[in-house]
Amino acid sequence: MAIAATRARPVPLAPIPAAPPQRALRIALFSGNYNYVRDGANRALNRLVDDLERRGAHVRVYSPTAPDPAFAPTGTLVSVPSIRLPGRGDYRLGLGLPARLRADVEAFAPDLFHVSAPDWTGLAAQRLARSLRRPLVASLHTRFETYAQFYGAGLVRPTIERHLRRFYRRSDRVLVPTQPIHDEFAAAGFGEAVRLWSRGVDRQQFDPARREASWRRVNDIAEDACAILFFGRLVKEKGLADYVAVIDRLAAAGIAVKPLVVGEGPEREWLRQRLPDARLTGHLDGTALGRAVASADIFYNPSITEAFGNVTLEAMASGLPTVGADVPSAAALLRGGGGILYSAGDLDAATEALARLVTFPDRRRAIGRRAREASAAYSWDGASAMVWDVYMELLAGGAAR
Repeated sequence: MAIAATRARPVPLAPIPAAPPQRALRIALFSGNYNYVRDGANRALNRLVDDLERRGAHVRVYSPTAPDPAFAPTGTLVSVPSIRLPGRGDYRLGLGLPARLRADVEAFAPDLFHVSAPDWTGLAAQRLARSLRRPLVASLHTRFETYAQFYGAGLVRPTIERHLRRFYRRSDRVLVPTQPIHDEFAAAGFGEAVRLWSRGVDRQQFDPARREASWRRVNDIAEDACAILFFGRLVKEKGLADYVAVIDRLAAAGIAVKPLVVGEGPEREWLRQRLPDARLTGHLDGTALGRAVASADIFYNPSITEAFGNVTLEAMASGLPTVGADVPSAAALLRGGGGILYSAGDLDAATEALARLVTFPDRRRAIGRRAREASAAYSWDGASAMVWDVYMELLAGGAAR
């Protein structure tokens, strides 16, 4: 009997199991101010978080918050208990991590902890990282030890310095923003723990091409006037008293200048009373900020508290020469010839440096061009990559100390 030929049906193959998805990196970031007041520290942190999340990481940020934040944060923001900082009501002091927040951190299961403020919340985060045996990174954003002299508390500076040394020594890595501070930490015994985390600048927002004669006219700055810029938060520790004193000295010497103040803060009214002829723009952002900075002629930065000096870099990108106090932040930025340094507190030297730039416009423009060129060495992508590399280095090394 003939058997009819049949076409064999293909046997379906069992599906190849998909490779288990790799768990995204999880980072718990602890900040003293993430978005309730705009400053250089939280701008750097928000840019970092944006970069980390574009790389596929999940970032959960624990920080004091306020009912009216200055801007929308990147990442996921969790509010921590806080109080207004005595003497500086615009800032808040984190009070730690109560049980519900410790449970939140543990449920998030971070691969790495990053603390950016040496407050009680930062200390609690360090303890939690150690108990969970997670790598711990600390970053330095301002020279807190210098604040005491501006608020009548100079006697407590040694105590603050001891606290900061203990805080940073508890960390597996310490990120600092400039080479001089890196060298300072290395000399203090931090050795292999210290790493650089530089900063960046948007050279399209801050560009000499944004200078506008019409903006100067609207803001009562004559075409042939020399506008000396103060740029930043209007707070005592930024050197406002030195700015006012030097403007007064220039006037007493018969050197005509126009004070231009871009920024907002609790000392605004004091500044308005001390410099009634100054143009105070208040807080600006985006294109308006870039236009205002580029429309000045000289940037004077007397601050000794900054760890990096974002405003100095933004003034450099805008083509302004800087006269700055000789502290590590300014020295690192201006070593390429984009400004003039003077010994911190030597207001005679600051006045003399500004007077030379006011008197010789060709010289200030030449220094401004060098400043613009030097600013090209700084990018936010490059800065964030420095932090990512430190994270990868720690995670590849296994358990935390």
